Amino acid sequence: MAVPVIQQVKVAKYILGKKLAGQKRYPLVLMLEPLFMCNLACAGCGKIDYPKEILQKRVSFEDAMRAAEECGAPMVSIPGGEPLIHKEMPQIVAGLVERKKFVYLCTNAILLKKHIHEYTPSPYLTFSIHLDGMEKRHDESVCQEGVFEKAVEAIKLALGIGFRVTVNCTLFSGEAPQEVADFFDYAMTLGVEGITVSPGYSYQHAPRQDVFMGRTQSKQLFRDVFKIGKERNTKWVFNQSPMFLDFIAGNQAYQCEPWGTVTYNVFGWQKPCYLLVDEGYASSYKELMETTHWENYGVGRNPKCDNCMAHCGFEGTAVNDTFAHPLKALRVALKGPRTDGPMAPDLPVTYGKRADATAVKIPITSIKRPSETTAAAETTRVEL
Repeated sequence: MAVPVIQQVKVAKYILGKKLAGQKRYPLVLMLEPLFMCNLACAGCGKIDYPKEILQKRVSFEDAMRAAEECGAPMVSIPGGEPLIHKEMPQIVAGLVERKKFVYLCTNAILLKKHIHEYTPSPYLTFSIHLDGMEKRHDESVCQEGVFEKAVEAIKLALGIGFRVTVNCTLFSGEAPQEVADFFDYAMTLGVEGITVSPGYSYQHAPRQDVFMGRTQSKQLFRDVFKIGKERNTKWVFNQSPMFLDFIAGNQAYQCEPWGTVTYNVFGWQKPCYLLVDEGYASSYKELMETTHWENYGVGRNPKCDNCMAHCGFEGTAVNDTFAHPLKALRVALKGPRTDGPMAPDLPVTYGKRADATAVKIPITSIKRPSETTAAAETTRVEL
């Protein structure tokens, strides 16, 4: 099942409107991060590395609606933490759907069976369920046995009720291309709408750093996986643009456009993106766009960005390339990503001496969060 036509049309209309207005920086997606608390402690996640008082904070319903209206993005992705822990999540989702936002509620699905009755099927709501591979691989990734089985059960339950469901798959170091291809085959048998796939980003606060791939390693893995798919003549459906898939296969030299996916969480508007947590915050969307030094971020512009190929940074670039070069995009859509030949050259490094300064890891306990000292703390709600 493809992305509903209503979503394709509304998102395309939004993009065309921005381009006709001459606006160069605008968000496609609001990454609404309502809490950092989670019921898992995955090896590659740095989101739960906060003190207890921060983990107990929540973005309120009112602030979530205000953020959605401020930035105006047509799609809202709700990651975490684990969003289903948030007591106001059903109201937040309903409010976004009422505003005709396409909501992707990201969850590890452990709590979905318990809470699914609190949600109503809609073309505007998709459960994006975390699966990083088949059972052994996924349970190793999330550092807990039995999670894969619960996630698959939840997928079948949600589909049976009539919800849109996608699989959110992050790939890490040590992946075997054959096993990834087998997992993609399996995901298609579940009847999900598509797969969102991305190489893992090396969060500096993640408990393990040996699980992340470098750029060349990521590109080769995806080439090998896509080649297997072509050899099998299988039909994998991805919830991403063909040009992004071509990019992660090493065929496009894209620069990150972090403003394409803006982040709002318990601290406010996060600079510059969902993945960099120590770069500061803004109190409004307007302030975020006007005060973020966007030129300091991206491949070759900042050492923290050099290995990143995550969809939240590059999907916007891929979509813009699709609009600029529709025939090229059509060829990739019809033939799939190229899996042999030379890769596109990496972008040049321009940060120079600034690398030593920006590469320094700052202990998270030493960071003065805006929510600890400003009115941002007053707009969040703590639930024990």
